[in-house]
Amino acid sequence: MKDMEEMMKAAQEAAQNVQNQMQEAQQRLEAVEVEGVSGGGMVKVKATAKGRILSVSIDDSLITPDDKAMLEDLVAAAFNDARAKADKASEEEMAKMSSSLPLPPGFKMPFS
Repeated sequence: MKDMEEMMKAAQEAAQNVQNQMQEAQQRLEAVEVEGVSGGGMVKVKATAKGRILSVSIDDSLITPDDKAMLEDLVAAAFNDARAKADKASEEEMAKMSSSLPLPPGFKMPFS
């Protein structure tokens, strides 16, 4: 019975370690900033790697009533670019975290 108790304790410690690493990774992602751009840099969106929008910058030359539809398209494109970069940063951070775990080959974590 002693071996089973030791195995259970080790499994619980390993699970707690994984949970701690996940929390640390999530905190690091909130600190990582990405910038999505469109229109040759005329529209910029800054976001965290977790997808929280920090700022939107629009070049003054785009603010005309005649170009409203184009401006809306450029803002959407910049948001999408920022989201794609945030997803990539998140995937890279999760890959770093999961590479340190003693997982069997081919095992995929639910978040990857």
